Amino acid sequence: MKIWVSNKHETLRVIAIKNRLSIEELVLLNPQIENPDLDITGKSVYLPSATEANNEIQSRASSIGSIPTCPVAPTEMLNNWIPLTPISQMAQQEYDVLIIGTGAGGGSVLWRLCEQWKRQGKRIGIIERGNQVIPTHARNLTTMNQERLTAYFSYLSKPLPGAMPEYPGARQLFALGGRTLFWYAFTPRMHSWDLAKWPIPVHEMESYYGIAEQVMNVTGVFAEGASFTEILLERLWLRGHSKAAPLPIAADIVPQSAGQIHTDMFTSSISLLARALNQRPFDLAINARATQILHNNGKVTGVKVVSPDKTAYTLKAKTVVLSASTFETPRLLLHSGFQHRALGHFLTNQSFVQATGTISTADFPIPWGPLNIMIPQKPDTPYSVLMTGPEAFYWYPVTIERPLTGETTVNFYGYGKVEPRYENRITLNPDKIDEYGVPEIKVHFSLSEADWNVVGHMTEGIKRIAKDAGVRLVSKSGKPSICLTPLGDLHHDSGTCRIGDDPNTSVANPYGQIHGVSGLYVADNSALPYIGAENHTLTTIALAIRTADHIIRQEGMQPKTK
Repeated sequence: MKIWVSNKHETLRVIAIKNRLSIEELVLLNPQIENPDLDITGKSVYLPSATEANNEIQSRASSIGSIPTCPVAPTEMLNNWIPLTPISQMAQQEYDVLIIGTGAGGGSVLWRLCEQWKRQGKRIGIIERGNQVIPTHARNLTTMNQERLTAYFSYLSKPLPGAMPEYPGARQLFALGGRTLFWYAFTPRMHSWDLAKWPIPVHEMESYYGIAEQVMNVTGVFAEGASFTEILLERLWLRGHSKAAPLPIAADIVPQSAGQIHTDMFTSSISLLARALNQRPFDLAINARATQILHNNGKVTGVKVVSPDKTAYTLKAKTVVLSASTFETPRLLLHSGFQHRALGHFLTNQSFVQATGTISTADFPIPWGPLNIMIPQKPDTPYSVLMTGPEAFYWYPVTIERPLTGETTVNFYGYGKVEPRYENRITLNPDKIDEYGVPEIKVHFSLSEADWNVVGHMTEGIKRIAKDAGVRLVSKSGKPSICLTPLGDLHHDSGTCRIGDDPNTSVANPYGQIHGVSGLYVADNSALPYIGAENHTLTTIALAIRTADHIIRQEGMQPKTK
């Protein structure tokens, strides 16, 4: 081909890039380009095509006994940190499994299916109502501390419509990864006496806890060697709190070795998506709002999905897994015409009491490290208490510059049991329709007299624990030294699509399949029938993995054991 040279060196650079050659290779092919006695500006110069150039270079290299030049293979560009699929493209497929929601439940189901079906020709899809926010847990970002993390969550999340006045603290976050982007990564197991109220054998749930802890990198030694934790633990043990222990954290603290990559320390659903992607491909669409579950003659057939520009698509699927949240999963089912008696009922959370105090640091040898302690519930104390420092996760060496005879902050978080009750529920509000044509919800929630008694016992228990640990409770920044958080502010909601054997008191069977509907499952917080007094993210993930294994068995393929 001939080119018109207007600016010699700039033109060569452009042509070289276009032909995937270096300027030196171009000169090799056409020496007149660099002839010092020849001004080619404003003239036509012959240059070869990319194919001609590569063929010529390989021929010349071979003629002088050199190694051949590597061929340049065309590459498909990836314009994102995770492969995305347009909704319109997903509408052209039929999925063996389609998952709605990318939080703890949806991410767990996706990971387990991809792990077990890595060599199968199954088509798996997952959709997310929200957009991308951050590609990891917020605590993995070095620009974050606890104050900034809380402020960023408040900015990205929105108040739950229909929560007022009975559930005023509730907020929703729609994003790839869901609320796991901001959770505290506390991962205790539920106690066996609480699991005994479930329709699943305790030993079976404990087995799935083991799988969940492995995939989440749960560790009990996050604060090992931290004098802040070790000194307060000893004080508590010597004053009768024999069950006080380091708090288990979903954190990858294994040192890098043998080429292992540890990019995310704290686990979020993004970690699960990454694990799934490295097992096998799947289709992922964001900004895809599910508005209706499609079903016919007791069998699910797909999902109606709407894009932000209000274009509607039908995604066909043999199996659908709902992991949209405690509020959005039952909302979607109710709007789709399902009429199970328990649907939307048994909304459960925990009462949440916070306290703040100060402690002398005179006896704390360097390094202080973080404070992470859990005092679990007992049969006669239906609440658990967590103790953390001013920065539960962000501890930097700069803290050793604090005066060693000064004081630091200790935070207490008390989680009280709330018994599931039928009257605590969500309903659709036909008078308020959102922009996608789906009715908003109305939350009906209150604490019973028994629940209020737990709050009272928990308040006194926190005061006693603080005294035994050498902490003086004080008010700070206008906040009382001990107070009850507004209902809904603790994001431990559950139960609105609870599992069980009786269709009159549950929405799904013990494997998460909606009663009377083949191929339709629930796998998120809404499936939990009882949550006790601990953070239940680990429990949600363990149950979701169990549901995924059941789906695999339904397909005639047994989950592999390791």
